[in-house]
Amino acid sequence: MSHLVVVEFAGLGPAPFAGMMLADMGARVIRIDRPPARAAHSGGMAGLTARRSDVLARGRESIALDLKRPEAREAALKLIERADILIEGFRPGVMESLGLGPEVCLARRPSLVYGRVTGWGQSGPLARSAGHDINYSALAGTLHSSARRDQPPTPTPGFIGDFGGGGMLLAFGVLAALIQARESGQGQVVDAAICDGAALLAALIYGWRSAGLWNTQAGTNNGDGGAHFYDVYACADGKYVSVGAMEPQFYALLREKCGLGEAEFDAQWDASKWPELKVRVAEVFRRKTRAQWCELLEGTDACFAPVLDLDEAPRHPHNLARGTFAQVDGITQPAPAPRFSRTPPARCRPVREAGADTRALLAELGYDDAAIGAMLAGPAAGRG
Repeated sequence: MSHLVVVEFAGLGPAPFAGMMLADMGARVIRIDRPPARAAHSGGMAGLTARRSDVLARGRESIALDLKRPEAREAALKLIERADILIEGFRPGVMESLGLGPEVCLARRPSLVYGRVTGWGQSGPLARSAGHDINYSALAGTLHSSARRDQPPTPTPGFIGDFGGGGMLLAFGVLAALIQARESGQGQVVDAAICDGAALLAALIYGWRSAGLWNTQAGTNNGDGGAHFYDVYACADGKYVSVGAMEPQFYALLREKCGLGEAEFDAQWDASKWPELKVRVAEVFRRKTRAQWCELLEGTDACFAPVLDLDEAPRHPHNLARGTFAQVDGITQPAPAPRFSRTPPARCRPVREAGADTRALLAELGYDDAAIGAMLAGPAAGRG
């Protein structure tokens, strides 16, 4: 994808995640950052995106532009004229207020794919309301399923909404639109709503619900911790393991390995017996440490895995063998995915300082030294 040029407007959450995915696959992603002097005053959220550890910003060139200045907006439009894709994650109307909305950009680059990701989408009664991942997944019906029986749902840190339902949806959407643009010569706007994407992730469950195979009492179904053969259990050392032995042959092996030979366990799919059987299984798993259970079950067809924390996961032999994680500038982070047989992605690239490429990119756009100096003059100057 080295031929692909993406202009990304810096933000939080799903838009930079999509930009990271495209950069990981080799696209040239040019990120328009706020000038450092302005970014330094962004308040308490700044700690969440300390530049060096902002993994979502890896692999980009960075140009720092104060988009409140007309000459900076024109420079942004010159970048867009050369781009295949634009991605942004502001509330509806923000890009239009900057003079960089879809109509303006598509007039300058008719084949442009203009990717927008927001929580509620570009339309609908909530479109202009503030929100976060917890709210979008709540409205989509997906948060409801992340609960134990008779317990409130447990928020997940961005997995369902911002990243699975938002950033990945945007990355998929802009690439699908790019294929169409290459066929027709005409670009379009991609409206990736996190709420829509979170709902999409529940397609299988909505299907099961319509067939009567899933009920609305969270924590009582076969895939949400209701079943004794699909849950997380505590071990003797306080660590946890996961089992997911749904299929009969896998369930039989789990029973054999764990000594669950009693006749009560024969009725695997009798949901009325699940609560009692879960108590029995929990007692069994508390008899050994997690390491002992790994020695007995890991690598078998019992559908088993230890529950690893963020420090343990990168050290697991399977993840090490596949290179699932990488270290860049001392920061442990997930490596690019998926894998390709013929065109493997490059190694993880580091996060560049905001504005590190400002001068080089302006020169590439045809600005001379005097024009670059004038644009960068004042307290909002870029560093590069």
